[in-house]
Amino acid sequence: MILRPYQQDAVAAVYRYLREHDDNPCVVIATAGGKTAVIATLCKDAVLQWSGRVLVLAHVKELLQQAADKLSAICPEVPVGLYSAGLGSRDTLAPVIVAGIQSAYKRAADLGRFDLVIIDEAHLTPPDGDGMYRTLLADLKAINSHIRLVGLTATPFRLASGPICGPDNILNAICYEIGVRELIVQGYLCPLISKAGREKPDTGRLHVRGGEYVSSEVEALMDDERLVESACKELLDYTKDRNACLIFASGVQHGQHVAQTLAKLGHVAGTVFGDTPTDERDNTLTEFKAGRLKYLVNVNVLTTGFDAPNIDCVVLLRPTLSPGLFYQQCGRGFRLHPSKQNCLVLDFGGNVLRHGPVDALRLRQPGAASGEAPAKECPQCRSVIATGYAVCPDCGFEFPRQSSKHEPKASSAGILTGQVTETTYPVRAVRYYVHAKRGAPPDAPRSMRVEYQLGWQRYQSEWICFEHDGFARQKADAWWRKRSSEPVPETAEAAVALAESCALSVTRAIVVRSVAGEEFDRIVGYDLDTPADACAEPEYVPADDDVAPF
Repeated sequence: MILRPYQQDAVAAVYRYLREHDDNPCVVIATAGGKTAVIATLCKDAVLQWSGRVLVLAHVKELLQQAADKLSAICPEVPVGLYSAGLGSRDTLAPVIVAGIQSAYKRAADLGRFDLVIIDEAHLTPPDGDGMYRTLLADLKAINSHIRLVGLTATPFRLASGPICGPDNILNAICYEIGVRELIVQGYLCPLISKAGREKPDTGRLHVRGGEYVSSEVEALMDDERLVESACKELLDYTKDRNACLIFASGVQHGQHVAQTLAKLGHVAGTVFGDTPTDERDNTLTEFKAGRLKYLVNVNVLTTGFDAPNIDCVVLLRPTLSPGLFYQQCGRGFRLHPSKQNCLVLDFGGNVLRHGPVDALRLRQPGAASGEAPAKECPQCRSVIATGYAVCPDCGFEFPRQSSKHEPKASSAGILTGQVTETTYPVRAVRYYVHAKRGAPPDAPRSMRVEYQLGWQRYQSEWICFEHDGFARQKADAWWRKRSSEPVPETAEAAVALAESCALSVTRAIVVRSVAGEEFDRIVGYDLDTPADACAEPEYVPADDDVAPF
């Protein structure tokens, strides 16, 4: 198994955290970014290097079987057992056990001693109280007081309670994070494009309970005959050249109505709901994944862990206040597949306007002021784009200098095509990587990628070309000399090693230049602090094979 560079970084970050802290870390990798490969590596190391046992916990039956199958495929040398009442398996002897929390949380004594617990889709853990996870972890700790816990998720927050990591939570801190935009730039995720529906539901009268719209009211709103027929006709127009369209409905009745309407318009649509019989459900999903069923309608079933790389259109027929749910739904289209160049998100619930693009979600605590709109809709082609565009990148429409009171306001964006906006961002963290251009020959020059974390799921990167010639090398020399008294390194690998050993000055803030209508921003200024030998973060040194990090 060969890990991608960021997966290697994630594994190293877990080990570093476990050695340096007494609490529990979380790894954040964007949907479809390959969390299972990280889990498999942690399992393999624990079993083969340190003779330990690992318990992998998941929340739903589909994730259990999928996780067990993938772990066995990725590292066949490690026996994997399955413990799930729903799947009819009660394996307690394998060194790696994949278990459903509902089946396992009162069965610690049956499961035995573990050295490491891994929670997949960790955002599903309860925020507080004596939930199933806490009950199981307490009982496992009574068996082995040195047991450690690691969580993995793409969305480290909940709608009602905010971030899943905190001093009093099951998971305490994020030890590694890589977001959507970075993985798209590196070529590991499929780009998304989005369009809004012609008919707009009026969500202003919906009530909110527990931080989310009341589900019965949402279904009543979206199941309007006019809205359903309009959305179905429109999605058929948009998907003539698409291969696999996953539709998220607002309720079972609404989902059935959508499927029936598509059938009247001459297109077969499969349905998967919570009460769909297992055999029927499995057959429907098989047909959809194989490309023999183009349209698939579901309700609260296929938001997490559903793996169908051929999905090239996601249809959102459900308004939601949850940025996590919105992200997970869109994430079904992130996976790469030879049949697609991008994935189209058709948003009939105003979710992109509400939460922003999935690579830069706007997170708010319940009751907080809404602030500036994170996205806006082009009135000409109905593309939903980030607020900062003065010109629609899809059709060329120029947004007016001043918006009406009903339109999202882009107060910080450039007004005219090509106008420059410069913004200063405080830097939360800086990471360094050796970057090899995807598809380049092995002897091609590499660069050091510097990744600045500016907020959750917001990053800005730059590439420092120590192994190149000419102007690129001159820029690398100047960049280095501003930050370090060490000699300029000759290779990207040497540069990363020095950077991680605190040889560089601390970057407190960066200035990012945006040009209206251009796809990428770039860094044009830095606020550099004292030399980085004052860094508090110690250098990570891999331990000997016979010393476990837990």
